[in-house]
Amino acid sequence: MKRLVTLMIESVRDLTPIFIVIAFFQFVILQQPVQDLAELIPGIIMVILGLTLFIQGLEMGLFPIGENLAYSFAQKGSVAWMLAFAFALGFGTTAAEPALIAVAQEAAEVAALEGIISADDETKDQYALELRLTVAVAVGTAIVIGVIRIIAGWPIQYWILGGYACVIVLTYFAPPEIVGIAYDAGGVTTSTITVPLVTAVGVGLASSIRGRNPLTDGFGLIAFASLTPMCFVLIYGMIV
Repeated sequence: MKRLVTLMIESVRDLTPIFIVIAFFQFVILQQPVQDLAELIPGIIMVILGLTLFIQGLEMGLFPIGENLAYSFAQKGSVAWMLAFAFALGFGTTAAEPALIAVAQEAAEVAALEGIISADDETKDQYALELRLTVAVAVGTAIVIGVIRIIAGWPIQYWILGGYACVIVLTYFAPPEIVGIAYDAGGVTTSTITVPLVTAVGVGLASSIRGRNPLTDGFGLIAFASLTPMCFVLIYGMIV
């Protein structure tokens, strides 16, 4: 109970800058009273409670699960199963990501409006699904690359620099209509479930391998998960 109260106080502290910014623009710049204040206050309380419970849930559930799975795979000595799990984790969590679904649907609607694809529902649904699957495969591949990097002990900076160089080169060859979608795809792939779980897997794997430092080797998987979708979607645009 004491831990929960502490987390709630920390949540209020973290959300305070947001409240200050909103209040400043509402009262100083717009100079308007807050509408439906009676409904806003319960909403704010729910946000604080939700953030508190979410953080508590991460500490109790997702972080231990991710670290234990990575540790178990490392102890088992099965690299193939570890890589299969990494790909499935990245693919599954991304394919079901609400933000990605929304972006893919919006991209399909705009593509139909611009005449790039047919305006019928079946074609738009197919286009959105293909985008989602492309991004999901990209994130799965990213987690696999990140796991291999941790196992091999390769420095992350060369992979990241090389990846962004690839994005820049592909941008010149990709159709202009797909570039913005590709760049947005890199940002919407990492959800509130994927990020803590993937991070825990990376830290757990680095902790269980002799000679690896959890601080320098365990992090970086999310960077790959944000980078590879851009490359994959640009290539998808060039092909399709």
